[in-house]
Formats: sequence, structure tokens, C-alpha cells
Amino acid sequence: MRAEPGAEQVNGSGAAKSRRFPSITRDTARPEGSGRAVPGAVSTPARQWPMLSVLAATAVGLLLTALGQARVGCLVIGVALIAASVLRRLLPSVGMLAVRSRFTDMLTYGVLGLAITLLALVMEPRPWLEIPFLESAVRFTVR
Repeated sequence: MRAEPGAEQVNGSGAAKSRRFPSITRDTARPEGSGRAVPGAVSTPARQWPMLSVLAATAVGLLLTALGQARVGCLVIGVALIAASVLRRLLPSVGMLAVRSRFTDMLTYGVLGLAITLLALVMEPRPWLEIPFLESAVRFTVR
């Protein structure tokens, strides 16, 4: 068997294996985080329960928002992101919910969750949370 240019010998048997990427892909790679949440004997959706639960809660929030319940929908989305932050902190492995370092994920999910929750609480008309300086700050910036 002849080796292609740039090929390396494998096990000294004369069989060559190219170091180049194949021109035709015959398989898909496993997602990086797929084995992190639960051992490999369990199906992929079961291993990804943290990510799937956050996505399901976010989908419910988006559906509620689309159905005219914007405040409740935004609250559900905000709480889902806060829950993602808590899951990232408490669980040793969270599958594909882990995107960056633990600290960065917690900070990102937490800040976005708190911001969306706060915006839902001060949403007009009839806000559930009154912030005294907010009205004057908006008037000052909108002028």
C-alpha cells in the first residue's frame, strides 16, 4: 500500500493514515458537553437535563409573552436564567449548560436573569415594583 504525501505510518504495518481532514464527512462528532451531566450509558436527552429544563422554561416564557402575558412571560424567562446560574453553581457537571468557566457562566446567567426579572417587575402599565428615581431618570434621558 502506498502512502499519500503527508501521511504517517501506523503500527509499522505499512498502512498509511492521512493527517488531512477527509473531503467527505461520514459521521457527526459528539457534542463536547454530552457526557458531563450523567454517565454515557444514559441517553443524550437525560444527560442534558439541566440545559433542557432551562430551555423548556424559556420556551414557556416566550409562549406566555406571545399570548399577551408579557410581564409573566418575562418573569418566567428571568427566573429560568437565574435557575441556570444556580444549577451551574450547585451541580458538579451540567452538560452543555456549561459554556465558559463556572464563574463566567454564573455571572452571565445571573446578571441577565436579574435584569430581565427587574424589567418585568417595573414594566408599564401598573408596575409591580416602584423605583422612586426611575421615572425622573427616564424623563432626563428621553427629553
